[in-house]
Amino acid sequence: MDLFSSALPDYAELFAFTNFSFLHGASHGEELVLRASQLGYSGLAVTDECSLAGVVRAHVQAKEEKLPLIIGSYFRLVHADKSPAFGLILLAQNRNGYGNLSELITLGRMRAVKGEYLLTPHDLSKPEKEFAHLRGMPDCLAILVPAFPAKEDALSAQVEWLNETFPARAWVGLILHQRAMDDIHRGSVEYIAEQHRVPVVALGNVVMHVRSRKPLQDTMTAIRIGKPVAECGYDLAPNAEQHLRSRLRLANIYPAHALVQTLNILERCTFSLDELRYEYPDELVPDGFTHEAYLRQETYIGAHKRFPAGIPLEVQQQIEHELQLIREMRYEAYFLTVYDIVRFARSQHILCQGRGSAANSAVCYCLGVTEVDPSRGNMLFERFISKERGEPPDIDVDFEHQRREEVIQYIYRKYGRDRAAIAAAVSTYRPRGALRETGKALGIDPQIVDKVAKSHQWFDHSQDLLRRFEESGLDPANPLITMWAKLAAEILNFPRHLSQHSGGFVISRGKLTRLVPVENAAMADRSAIQWDKDDLEALGLLKIDVLALGMLSAIRRTLDIVSEQRGERFEMQDIPVEDPETYEMISQADTVGVFQIESRAQMSMLPRMQPRTFYDLVIEVAIVRPGPIQGGAVHPYLRRRQKIEPVTYPSKALETALGRTLGVPIFQEQVMQVAILAAGFTPGEADQLRRAMAAWKRKGGLQQYYDRIVNGMQERGYEKSFAEAIFEQIKGFGEYGFPESHAASFALLVYASSWLKRHEPAAFLTAMLNSQPMGFYSPSQLVQDAKRHGVEVVPIDVTISGWDSVLERRVGHRKPVVRLGLSLLKGMRDGAAERIENARAVKPFVSVSDLARRAQLDRHDLQVLAAANALQSLAGNRREALWQSVAAVPDRDILADSRIDDETPELGAPSEAEDIVSDYNASGLTLGRHPLSLLRPVLLEHRLMPAATLRTYRNGRLARGCGLVTVRQRPGTAKGVMFVTLEDETGNVNVIVWPSLLEKQRKEALGAALLAVYGTWQCEGEVRHLVAQRLVDMSHLLGGLTTVSRNFC
Repeated sequence: MDLFSSALPDYAELFAFTNFSFLHGASHGEELVLRASQLGYSGLAVTDECSLAGVVRAHVQAKEEKLPLIIGSYFRLVHADKSPAFGLILLAQNRNGYGNLSELITLGRMRAVKGEYLLTPHDLSKPEKEFAHLRGMPDCLAILVPAFPAKEDALSAQVEWLNETFPARAWVGLILHQRAMDDIHRGSVEYIAEQHRVPVVALGNVVMHVRSRKPLQDTMTAIRIGKPVAECGYDLAPNAEQHLRSRLRLANIYPAHALVQTLNILERCTFSLDELRYEYPDELVPDGFTHEAYLRQETYIGAHKRFPAGIPLEVQQQIEHELQLIREMRYEAYFLTVYDIVRFARSQHILCQGRGSAANSAVCYCLGVTEVDPSRGNMLFERFISKERGEPPDIDVDFEHQRREEVIQYIYRKYGRDRAAIAAAVSTYRPRGALRETGKALGIDPQIVDKVAKSHQWFDHSQDLLRRFEESGLDPANPLITMWAKLAAEILNFPRHLSQHSGGFVISRGKLTRLVPVENAAMADRSAIQWDKDDLEALGLLKIDVLALGMLSAIRRTLDIVSEQRGERFEMQDIPVEDPETYEMISQADTVGVFQIESRAQMSMLPRMQPRTFYDLVIEVAIVRPGPIQGGAVHPYLRRRQKIEPVTYPSKALETALGRTLGVPIFQEQVMQVAILAAGFTPGEADQLRRAMAAWKRKGGLQQYYDRIVNGMQERGYEKSFAEAIFEQIKGFGEYGFPESHAASFALLVYASSWLKRHEPAAFLTAMLNSQPMGFYSPSQLVQDAKRHGVEVVPIDVTISGWDSVLERRVGHRKPVVRLGLSLLKGMRDGAAERIENARAVKPFVSVSDLARRAQLDRHDLQVLAAANALQSLAGNRREALWQSVAAVPDRDILADSRIDDETPELGAPSEAEDIVSDYNASGLTLGRHPLSLLRPVLLEHRLMPAATLRTYRNGRLARGCGLVTVRQRPGTAKGVMFVTLEDETGNVNVIVWPSLLEKQRKEALGAALLAVYGTWQCEGEVRHLVAQRLVDMSHLLGGLTTVSRNFC
């Protein structure tokens, strides 16, 4: 029989969970929609539990499939004493009903801790005054979900409440899953429903799109309740009926009238997410102004400040062009909202600057949102806003990461929590988490689970799972292991929970809670919506990115320190431009700690690029990116820059777009300009092209652009081979290329941080230490680098040090020294540090017991200080300090009847090696000799040379090096190559590990703290590498020393 025969009943599924009902739903919303369409369903309702987090993904797929989608939610209502009441489905009929549903979800979520909710029947039938408009949930349809098997007395009371609360909008749901008591359950449901004259509707209680997901569903149940699958018993569904079933099967199970009711409900629910409209706040405009007039006024006030000698004609024309487009797109309120936030930050002396495509905008520059003058570059405003794109602009603003919370709380204060919230970020299962959770659910030995999970590295792909099992000594053909791998692969990328976006704020004119549900975030005083940035973009809704950038904190702190040292205010604009010494430092790749150009790839590029101007830095930021690399732009640009090959242009027209980058497209805007100048695209069409290229790997659809570009360029006299090469470059740029505007914004911080490192190294180090965690390098590496640059660093001393590191003037020292702060100590609590500073301000400490008494320190605090040698000025060496810390705060219970000897025994000082080990364990760094200084005699026996010696080697010489592993990096564009940085007492060695060696020696490459490398020295100008041929783990030589590397993709 044809599954889609017209004789089959029409049906709409009204009760379906996606995997956004965390650990309940075993299918993506898109999978449910696609399967419902394949089965010929008339419609589908997404009813995640007290959540709308998954509806946008389902909505997008449903539009593609032309399948009617109902927006709803399922609730487990509880009584006032929190005992279970019953389940209820609410479905939105129209925009008002959707707003009520969103508000109800918000109410339930905001009165509970993150991840939970609390709603009672009273909230729907007799809500509090503030929520009186939710009484009976106007414009929502209600379906009662009876318990199984139904108890008639309880069900009768529930249906009576249902009828009174939702008159003419109530149904009783009937779920039949081929269980032993289905007939009894059906009889009770139909009897009670008939008694109260409420229609019965068929429900599937769907948790998976196909029955083959049952093992995954069982596994997720086991994860949720914290038991192995084998011990879950009746918590597991008895069969796989909770999938989208064929209409033939449904016709054989459900009464016809119950199936018909699904269509009646579908017909009454006409709401679509496309109806949502978003309006920005309007209180930003003073009385007597329109949004348009006020934006114009503030833009020109800013323009006169930016151009005190007069606004250039081309800038004025650009401002007018932008204001016209902003007016046509009705984005004035958006710009004014961002302007207000930035103005607040600057009023509080919080360093901030816009970045991304917003830096293409003259209006943003004049408003002070961005710091790059677009008239000085090859900017393209349509990269930021275009009519053809029909999507809102995206303004990203970076703030000091240590003060961004002040900006966030300003937004909450100004607009209220019912109008402002942070966008969600969806935390998904990654390979290690998937392996751990599924392995535990299958009851596999925890040690085996841990071993396999740890063997899967941050860069491994999901298809590598079975190989990792084999490497861990497991048989991949074993059915249990095969099942483990299958389940881990299936749960990959499933949402685990909602977290917060890094700073994307949604602010509305009216109640935000009527647009999208809001819930408590994990952080105090934070709330977040249930949609992420992709959901917002899919619906065309605006957000403001209030982002945190560690380097802004470090620069601000450095400027403050320099100002204090100089006795006058020193600001970012006071940094001299185009300083030769700064560019010389950059060209030598002496950039540890500097913004953006501190990675291995950047350090390798800098000696080749030899940046000498600010625009060189703009190119440097952008060129070490997948876009230019995949587009084949890097080597041609370097050859032309080094005058190895001539600079040529395909035409005079393209010289205007590519002139500043020697005829090679580096930036996204240039790729767009090539399409405009050479293929006849409009600016808006060029941006559509860029966006299409960004998604081509996922969605396809490139042929139309290929034809347009190649044919358009041939019609204008370009060779077909050149046109095809341009098309390939665009493919590379679409997803990964930098806008020139974004690169220019970042280049400002590159130059500022580089100048500060070169000319104020002590202040820069101090600020970097006080801005942790941030950046590419650990405090230990930052200190080692600063010491190599002549900065003197002195240890933590409880009689001097505060929480932060500081510059300290010392008698007999021409330059200030860096005094390390208590914040660097592992286990040190800021409250204890504050008490130490307060007590010390009254009078100096005279002993450990005096410190303990007046600063109210417990044994933990004292032992943290003693282990770091921070008590040396009060108690002598570490051993003596540890003894005195125990005596200063005795254990009252154990020693209650004992007499403490006040005299400290004579304890021998630790050896130098013991001190170094203790330093690393206490603070992650040492101010003594580098650990490898002590090991050098042993290393030389193995002919393992220090970094300083290796740097003198000629190209191609066999070489051996050894050092502490500080960084491992495996970029996606490196074709499997891993870059490793080794540190010794004389500097750093950059190591290249080819994929074949990495696969052969994963244990050594990924596990060694002290790594010996045997290979070939590569030297090209100032670019030096040790190309590995063999790796040896020498970590046993470190004894008790623990170090941590930073691993990056």
